[in-house]
Amino acid sequence: MGGTFLITLREALEAALLLGLVYTYLDKIGARQHFGWVSLGGALGLAASIAMGVTVAYFSGPLVDLGPDVVAAAVIFLAVILLTWHAWWMQRHARGISGEVERRIEGARRTQRLWMVGLIAFTGVFREGAETVIFLWGLMAEATSAAGWGSVAAGVAGVGSAALLGWLIFRGGRRLSLARFFTVTTVLLIFLAAGLFSTGIGRLQSLGVLPMMAPLWDTSWLLSDSSVVGSFLAGLLGYRERPSPLEAAGYAAYLVVVGCVILGGAWRRPQPATAVRAGASR
Repeated sequence: MGGTFLITLREALEAALLLGLVYTYLDKIGARQHFGWVSLGGALGLAASIAMGVTVAYFSGPLVDLGPDVVAAAVIFLAVILLTWHAWWMQRHARGISGEVERRIEGARRTQRLWMVGLIAFTGVFREGAETVIFLWGLMAEATSAAGWGSVAAGVAGVGSAALLGWLIFRGGRRLSLARFFTVTTVLLIFLAAGLFSTGIGRLQSLGVLPMMAPLWDTSWLLSDSSVVGSFLAGLLGYRERPSPLEAAGYAAYLVVVGCVILGGAWRRPQPATAVRAGASR
């Protein structure tokens, strides 16, 4: 549930900030009559994201026939790669997004094709929606039991929280440091990806690709993976009640290597105020 909430909160907020940025800039240049294109593009992007989610769910059934553990391992490692790339890209390119969006709108304005702002909204929303589908697919493949309504509620809560944050930011909440918000959520995404990576190693052990080992520790008496709190921490931070030495080593290695690569430069650089709006989209 924790991972589902984090993913939907982060991706939905990025989409909301992109739409807010386009609306704000159109208002600034006196082109409010083109708001409808933005709304249409955003709605179509959302519809396309839902269609992609339905398609993935439809085809995941036949794929499982190839071997549940094989498919789960492939999906988990795909999600790890995409999450890592996503966090890395955001840390290095987020500051230039605001200017890029404004240049694209100015280009559409010069050519009298402001309907293209709808395309900007569509691509932005669909990109975030597609990433959400892939990330959540990886989380579902990681789950050892049916996700149930808890994950659905967490996803709805994440989207709702993102919508509220987006509204507050563009209606007077500009004091909120988006740079800090995205840094914190990036740290959480790295923990989430480390947990997925550790689970992928466990899948490879169950497939016989890697050797099976006795658990490094057993904290099931204290906090079970299947409990509400344990499930939340497992999804968000990669908690395991009985990890093998390989799973624990993979988790630690991912945190150290990826954490240093992605966050090392960010913590050395000062965060300018303009980075707040830059983090609105990608």
